[in-house]
Amino acid sequence: MSADDSGSPRPLAWLPIRPEEIDGLPGGLDYAYWNGEPDYPTDPARCAFYVPPYVTSGDVCVRPLPAMRGLRVVQTLTAGVDHILPAVSLLPHGTLLCNARGLHDTSTAELALALTLAALRDIPGFVRAQDAQEWTQGYRPALADKSVLIVGYGSIGSAIEDRLVPFECARVVRVARTPRETPRGPVHSASALPEILPGVDVVILATPLTEGTRGLVDAAFLARMKDGALLVNIARGAVVDTEALLVELRKGRLRAALDVTDPEPLPPGHPLWSAPGTLITPHVGGPSSAFLPRAERLLRDQLARFALDAPLENVVVAVP
Repeated sequence: MSADDSGSPRPLAWLPIRPEEIDGLPGGLDYAYWNGEPDYPTDPARCAFYVPPYVTSGDVCVRPLPAMRGLRVVQTLTAGVDHILPAVSLLPHGTLLCNARGLHDTSTAELALALTLAALRDIPGFVRAQDAQEWTQGYRPALADKSVLIVGYGSIGSAIEDRLVPFECARVVRVARTPRETPRGPVHSASALPEILPGVDVVILATPLTEGTRGLVDAAFLARMKDGALLVNIARGAVVDTEALLVELRKGRLRAALDVTDPEPLPPGHPLWSAPGTLITPHVGGPSSAFLPRAERLLRDQLARFALDAPLENVVVAVP
């Protein structure tokens, strides 16, 4: 049901997907559609459950927050919440900030594997050769028999390993904030990176952007990677020190496949565009045909929990 400002006592949810297009939304709530347009669909003060627009700037996402005085839940459609965290101080006491853990596992893991394979097998070079109508044979590196490091072994990192299994990698090494044991083997802490990096051929970044991971991949990190290694970033651009990476790329010592960059969007003329050994995609890990059905499933579940006053999933911040 669409909302208006007629004083309905039911809680109101703002969604960036038209409510009438989502089957099975729970009753007992009012719904309004807002996807970042200049005008708001209702008085923001009425909104109790806010789902920020997807694939838009953080400024747009946080713009209505100061006026959302009755807010109880912010449910992002992104795994990372770094675009919302600066505005947490604007949220009313008790508001829950929930992320979309699990929503992007399939799509992002697919892209991580696609970038890895494309960079190793030099697919961009073959495309350029096709454009020039040149037949350029030769040996290229395979993923088989390579050692792969996944930095950020959460649900996306685990999904990436799922897709690496058939490719006969020599080994997969896992790193996360919290070390632990898994059925596939140990997850190491980030403190082990200096010892791990020299022994791996591919480093895949899947970590969230936090103050602890901002600039994690700096000059020292890159220097410890072996000659010819590939860096794949499907996390956040600011996890990598761009200037330090450019130094290594220009020397030809490392290669990179980047779905995210710092700055982002990458402006015309930026040296990353023309850096040797670099493949760039424009932050498309999440936006695919896999997104919408999983987003709708997440929203149905979370809104049903909200309507029943049941505990929500994926709570990352509870505003004090």
